[in-house]
Amino acid sequence: MRRRSFFNVSAGAAIGGGILPLAQQRAATAATAASGFAKINGLKLYYESHGTGDALILLHGGLGATGMFDPILPVLGAGRRIIAVDLQAHGRTADVDRPLAFETMAADISALARHLELDQADILGYSMGGGVALHVAALYPHLVRKLVVVSTAFRRGGWYPEIVAGMSQVGAQAAESMKQTPMYHLYASIAPRREDWPVLLTKMGALMRPDYDWSTKVRSVKAPALLAFGDADAVQPAHAVEFFRLLGGGKRDGGWDGSGISTARLAILPGLTHYNVFSSPALAATVASFLNVNITN
Repeated sequence: MRRRSFFNVSAGAAIGGGILPLAQQRAATAATAASGFAKINGLKLYYESHGTGDALILLHGGLGATGMFDPILPVLGAGRRIIAVDLQAHGRTADVDRPLAFETMAADISALARHLELDQADILGYSMGGGVALHVAALYPHLVRKLVVVSTAFRRGGWYPEIVAGMSQVGAQAAESMKQTPMYHLYASIAPRREDWPVLLTKMGALMRPDYDWSTKVRSVKAPALLAFGDADAVQPAHAVEFFRLLGGGKRDGGWDGSGISTARLAILPGLTHYNVFSSPALAATVASFLNVNITN
């Protein structure tokens, strides 16, 4: 049971729970989407582009793909150009001979921005994608206009203990049993080499087992940032507040005129979990409001 709970969390198993089937999601957005592969850093990185306007890059969770954001694209994409990416070894992006690492995936996003001739973009990442988005903002600050991190812990201990325990169980040994899950069905439906499924699980395990603490990177972020979590998330609420404070928020009264408000924002969305927050209308409305408001340092 613990293993099943972890995979639901880490991989965004809510892709198959309470969300339209992938084929229906794709049909709803295909008319306005353009897709392609960017040859960067030894990868053929798959991306989709929806609409026009200022760019918003979307990064999915572990074992997910671009389609997991489809339910909220109409709200996020109002007046914006959405660029949704399949990260290394996920979705339509084939794996290459390198480990999964947040730094290298962040470098891929920076290279994709150059490929698409983007001077700046807003960036939203969920779970694993949130870790990648944070690294993009810390390592390539010139690129990020605004940062949105959804349901991600900056320190391994920020996850609930049972989630941390489950992170140690990820690996190729679970590949066969996981073929009954929505995560595998999604992967098998779009991956260029479905036989790489055990390799992906091995690399995901290697990514998630080590202890980590990104406090220094969080403090270095210059872009206005929104942190969003469900109130029943896999990330502990106290950790969400600590994350917020590292970004400069929650340290003083905002004042009657708002002069004490920092450039960081914290949203704890009611009745949501790690498994459904990424597709929630409440998240979409919160993110759109954050992106639309003028925030200055």
